[in-house]
Amino acid sequence: MLQKLEEIESRYDDLEKDMADPEVAADYSRVQNLAKEQAAIRKLVTLSRERRRLVTEIDEVGALIRNEADEEMTAMAKEELAELEIQLDRVDRDLHVELIPKDPNDNKNVIVEIRAAAGGDEAGLFAAVLFRMYSRYAQRRDWGTEVIDANETGLGAIKEIVFQVKGNGAYSRLKHESGTHRVQRVPVTESTGRIHTSTATVAVLPEAEEVDVAVNAGDLDIDIFHASGHGGQNVQKVATAVRITHRPTGIMAICQDERSQFKNKEKAMAVLRSRILALETERAQRERADARRSQVGTGDRSERVRTYNFPQSRITDHRIGLTLHNLEQAVDGDIDAIIDGLTEYEQTQKLAAVAT
Repeated sequence: MLQKLEEIESRYDDLEKDMADPEVAADYSRVQNLAKEQAAIRKLVTLSRERRRLVTEIDEVGALIRNEADEEMTAMAKEELAELEIQLDRVDRDLHVELIPKDPNDNKNVIVEIRAAAGGDEAGLFAAVLFRMYSRYAQRRDWGTEVIDANETGLGAIKEIVFQVKGNGAYSRLKHESGTHRVQRVPVTESTGRIHTSTATVAVLPEAEEVDVAVNAGDLDIDIFHASGHGGQNVQKVATAVRITHRPTGIMAICQDERSQFKNKEKAMAVLRSRILALETERAQRERADARRSQVGTGDRSERVRTYNFPQSRITDHRIGLTLHNLEQAVDGDIDAIIDGLTEYEQTQKLAAVAT
């Protein structure tokens, strides 16, 4: 580990020198890339330097204890040594976490897809609850959200919705939300007060940039049509909705939320690239080729990553066995405790894999 840290520190110093070079500074794109690389290792460098400082101080205090004749001074030095060793243990733990191989998609924006699954109208209402939850969570983190495509039914229910979340680290925070989410509550239309169980599926895809996925324009079928649903007279008069199909994979993306055909095409391409990237990632890992199915399963009630029990105000994430009794706050976007737990679990699994 120490040799690797030395190499990282050396690279950090080289990056600083390169960025200070007038010739490099004149190339905006290169400066951006260098700054991005430097930012990615800055925490490691800070921790490495802090570790070196602590080791030096521990050595100095240890020498003082060995050579000091005054018992009172020795006792004080031993207390200081114990505190320094605690700090060193903490820094070493943080370093091990930082050295875990990072998901290259962690800092990317995301495309989130929510679909009503089992449970009829109640599933559509639950899908709307999930959409609001993620929208409010994005607001709490000062992230932007944009709806790309939505299929709404009556009573505020959502059959399916695709939206973009823009913000630093969006994928790292939301990637574990993929899967089947189950709700248990009494529907408004249920006269007997019987608890109904329904589900909605969530898929979270890292937004792919053009450099991530090579899409040949000749492989695309682009259809322009009139937007359906809400949108006003202008949307209905002018064909602005865009459907793009990638023939080699059969992947399709639709956007009809914007009044501008150009903006709809831009958003649809973002979704298409993200879906192709997810598909290629799945293949690389020898998992099922259908990225969405691998994330969410069939949507059956028995398949779930999380349960939202409204009568008991309880939310349970089954993957980590975490249960909280703050359902109202959670569906209002207060889900950091769950996401933190899932992130910690992921890090623990990776640390165990590295150790073996």
